[in-house]
Amino acid sequence: MRILFVADPLSTFKTHKDSTFAMMREAARRGHSLHHCGPEDLSWVTGGKVSAHTQALTLTGRSGAGVKDWYTVAGEATEALAAFDAVIMRKDPPFDSEYFYATHLLGRAEAEGARVFNSPQALRDHPEKLAILEFPQFTSPTLVTRSAAAIRAFHAEHRDIILKPLDGMGGMGIFRVREDGLNLGSIIETLNRDGAQTVMVQRYVPEIVQGDKRVLVIGGQPVPYCLARIPQGSEIRGNLAAGGKGVAQPLSDSDRAIAEALGPVLAARGLLLVGLDVIGDRLTEINVTSPTCFQEITDQTGFDVAACFIDALEAAVAAR
Repeated sequence: MRILFVADPLSTFKTHKDSTFAMMREAARRGHSLHHCGPEDLSWVTGGKVSAHTQALTLTGRSGAGVKDWYTVAGEATEALAAFDAVIMRKDPPFDSEYFYATHLLGRAEAEGARVFNSPQALRDHPEKLAILEFPQFTSPTLVTRSAAAIRAFHAEHRDIILKPLDGMGGMGIFRVREDGLNLGSIIETLNRDGAQTVMVQRYVPEIVQGDKRVLVIGGQPVPYCLARIPQGSEIRGNLAAGGKGVAQPLSDSDRAIAEALGPVLAARGLLLVGLDVIGDRLTEINVTSPTCFQEITDQTGFDVAACFIDALEAAVAAR
């Protein structure tokens, strides 16, 4: 297959832990050809198809912390996305207006015959924090609002809460307010901006000390291991970007129950790869843009997540 990865600049890849790199490496091992572009390289003109200026890549076999020469550019071309066997959208958040526009271009490419994973429509329909609202049976008590008064009332009811912006990633902008309400007003002002921004508020789940678990679902089926991202020191966030320690472990019964309930539903909507965030037995986020933790799980357990993903990709392409 000819596979086009729509992703961040190659120079930013941290190959010792990057999941997109793991996908590329496994695809190349199987003899598939690799191509790369960024969302900024997508274009459309009247009478034509959605196209991109792309680079054909050859992997050098080098990887690891600080390694930059992990690929060479074998050639450049401008091609219609429909000319590739698979287009994998792996641009990292934030899900801003430019990301939104890119999904519309990718959606048009789909109509022209391109095979895009994850589905552009599904990316738009599943904002990563708000997607949990469809599955309240699995979530901690949650409030989504622009009302400062509603946030205060939620705190008065639940006493220990987490507040976060809807467009954050990697643990950015997450605050905990305990029963004493210390700094609640300041935090509301910071996140809510006098009612201009919507805030998500959730009852604190104390099992966070055991890790914020990333449960990967590929082709509707859960990967048998998750990565528990455990907060360090006095930190409340387990995100690896915020200094959390990643510990791979088998899925618990509740992890598997959540993944098996959501997996087929989300796969049917065109979400080949999903990352569920679970604390204790509570679902906190549904990640669909560029779920990570492939390499950490594989390195610690021996389960080849990238191979599982490429298996699912090959099957999805063959089924179309």
